[in-house]
Amino acid sequence: MQFHLAIFAVMATASSAFAPRLAVETTAVSSSSLFASSPDMDDRRSFVGKAATSAAAMAAATVTSGVVAPPQEAEAASSKMWTKVELPFEDTLYDIDFESETHGYLVGARGAFAETTDGGKTWEPRSFSNLDAEEEVTYRFQILSFKDGEGWVLGKPTLMLHTKDSGRTWERIPLSPKLPGEPTAVISLGPNQAEMITSTGAIYTTDNAGRNWKAQVKETIDATLNRISSSGVSGASYFTGSIINQVRDDLGAYLAVSSRGNFFLTWEPGQEFWIPHNRGTPRRIQNMGYVEGDIKKGLWMTLNGGKLLISPTEPDLTRDTFDFQEADIKTGGYGITDVAWRNADEVWAVGGSNTMYVSKDGGKKFSFDKSANDFPGNLYNVKFFPKFGNAGWALGSNGMLLRYTG
Repeated sequence: MQFHLAIFAVMATASSAFAPRLAVETTAVSSSSLFASSPDMDDRRSFVGKAATSAAAMAAATVTSGVVAPPQEAEAASSKMWTKVELPFEDTLYDIDFESETHGYLVGARGAFAETTDGGKTWEPRSFSNLDAEEEVTYRFQILSFKDGEGWVLGKPTLMLHTKDSGRTWERIPLSPKLPGEPTAVISLGPNQAEMITSTGAIYTTDNAGRNWKAQVKETIDATLNRISSSGVSGASYFTGSIINQVRDDLGAYLAVSSRGNFFLTWEPGQEFWIPHNRGTPRRIQNMGYVEGDIKKGLWMTLNGGKLLISPTEPDLTRDTFDFQEADIKTGGYGITDVAWRNADEVWAVGGSNTMYVSKDGGKKFSFDKSANDFPGNLYNVKFFPKFGNAGWALGSNGMLLRYTG
């Protein structure tokens, strides 16, 4: 399927304020007059039930392997550098972002949406008043991105929301039915500007707040792989399907994993097509990302069975295979779902059964951290914010939010 540098238009609906969601317990400060109460919210959440708490729980089944407890060696040398933050709901959390050092938002399953004005110490539930009350609880808000007071939220079933005033009001952005694949990520680039990627590898940018989007890649990933000779990359020839775990670095380069986990792809601004690469191991890829958020500093890769591989700096993106080195991390079989660099030396990994690991030598050797030991569930995301005091957050199931305390 080929799509030249075309532009498709969408019409944005009028903006709308969002309202606070009624919670059983909340210690946050009261909201402003922009928000109105939603007394039926708890009933709706109870009716849906905790069986629908998270699609991410399905991923947890693949990252755990029946191990009852973390390895004894890791426990002996464990640290405790994170603190649990209480939230007004227990839904699975997917993403967190801040538009200032004190003001930020949190999104998750079953329409979970919360705001903080004190740097994440307390959180107030929010609800979009431009969404139908019964409809809202069916959404999984998975992506959240802010820059200079402008923010974007992406959910499933496909839903895109945009704010120009730090989240006080939001507008719903309809997307063209001709869009190749489903939107999987959106990042705010500044006033009226954003970038979006889909499950087929289509990348689009907008400079008018989502009313028009311009293609940055000439064709979808499956079209590229089926057109060119890709016999050197296992699983790439005659590829059909989608990509997962799309990650963007600070300069606009992308990394994606095939839905089967058998190879990965990279794309940099200015390239017309994605480039496929071998995973270099018989194990399936679980997730991938960048060292310190920069593709030039290297890549990391987690594999089924709790393995973590890290590439050297300045990887050659034209090669089929990368020279990954396996990190010394004793997971006891727990899968690793995410990895993040706090600085060049301090690296954190999180995974199934709320396991956490820290490295102080740039990712060569990890030790166990027991901050989340006493809580059931799984961790899916760990993030640091260098521009806001290098604050760190780990997100997971059952409303698990951990704040880095060092």
